Amino acid sequence: MFHPKLSSLLLPVGLFARIFILLVNTPAPSASAESPRTKPNLVLIISDDQAWTDYGFMGHPIIQTPHLDRLASESAVFRHGYVPTALCRPALASLATGLFAHQHKISGNDPSTAGIDPNNPDYAALRARLIAHIDRHPTLPKWLNQAGYLSFQSGKWWEGSYQRGGFTHGMTRGFPERGGRHGDDGLAIGREGLEPVFQFIDHAVAEEKPFFIWYAPFLPHTPHNPPERLLARYRDQGLALPIARYYAMCEWFDETCGELLNRLEAKGLNENTVVAYVGDNGWIQDAEGPGFAPRSKQSPNEGGVRQPILVRWPNVVPPQEWPDRVLSLDLVPTLLQAAGVDVPAQLPGQNLLPLLRDGVPLKRDIIFGEGFAHDIADLDQPEASLLYRWAIRGRWKLLMTYDGQLGRYARHHEDRYRGSQLFDLEADPHEQQNLAEQHPEVVRDLSRRIDAWWPVSRSPLTINGDL
Repeated sequence: MFHPKLSSLLLPVGLFARIFILLVNTPAPSASAESPRTKPNLVLIISDDQAWTDYGFMGHPIIQTPHLDRLASESAVFRHGYVPTALCRPALASLATGLFAHQHKISGNDPSTAGIDPNNPDYAALRARLIAHIDRHPTLPKWLNQAGYLSFQSGKWWEGSYQRGGFTHGMTRGFPERGGRHGDDGLAIGREGLEPVFQFIDHAVAEEKPFFIWYAPFLPHTPHNPPERLLARYRDQGLALPIARYYAMCEWFDETCGELLNRLEAKGLNENTVVAYVGDNGWIQDAEGPGFAPRSKQSPNEGGVRQPILVRWPNVVPPQEWPDRVLSLDLVPTLLQAAGVDVPAQLPGQNLLPLLRDGVPLKRDIIFGEGFAHDIADLDQPEASLLYRWAIRGRWKLLMTYDGQLGRYARHHEDRYRGSQLFDLEADPHEQQNLAEQHPEVVRDLSRRIDAWWPVSRSPLTINGDL
């Protein structure tokens, strides 16, 4: 969650010179023997706290996102993309590792503070133990480094310094450095320009190396403090000020994406660059204040987990829309395959390239997800904080709820006391009508499939034995 003093951590542009020293002085890994210059560059753009509805190309009637609209027109588009969990840290860790949160065990944003002062050294030790989970898994940058790639981290990154994630270059110093909870220096990207990213691109081109960019700016995340020129556009339409600010933040984020995409084009890199896009989790702006409304962030409802997913690869992936339901986890094997890296067998996501290039159907008819408390009760047992498991198969979505330890933010999880919830997403995309009682056979079938996907010992919450 956003700390009220975080804005003081957004460092001045003068920081960029110091970052560039890191760029040019960090030794690059040796290239593979497969002629790295023939490999495509990879760019992963990650929105931070944005609803799946809040783009022009997704049909929003007010928010202006011309640059992402153009990207969508040039991409394979999955309007029914999903993230496996609706909280930023575990969602980002899943994009880095290609694993579900119950597999990489970074299931929440922070260790639980129950019974311990957050300023106590013992709590710092818990934070260090949580970060250490990233050391136990290969990551997308580490796999790409072995194939001769240079990689750059910018924006949101919770797992210590950029080096700890396997990036060869980057911005975040990481815990225990000051402000190192989830980005420190990296959080300046986008809000204060993109010069560090541009310098990295120039460096990689000069080195004749393919590159991977993790662009995860702190946008449209709070603080919602957009430039006045953008805020005025929405405020003058008579919108409530919190809504106007959020809408302007979405457009500000879009502008920064345009800067990045335009730089790739200006450098002549478009034709050999794969650009993938997804958000970390959903957001529904509260009209009464700066926070989010129910059934969005931290929620397994569509407002929390649904995210459009885009993949652009000129002359390889034809621009078109796909009706399939896909996961952000699928981007990891997809980007690895694009880079010529063998996809590790342990990854649960699917390589989308056979579908996108050749129309080969995906080898699944169901997707799964999970949700945990913001605060992690047991760093080694994700089930202790388990609040939700869910599955979508065809038109049906089943949410199963659990009594994991909530810690803070209990107010965001009132829906879990409704027991199992079944929704017809084709007829009811905003999940207004629970059909569990009308279709018990569908509930039983999907619950069995969820148990086979990830068996747990904790029993789901029920209402009158609804399973």
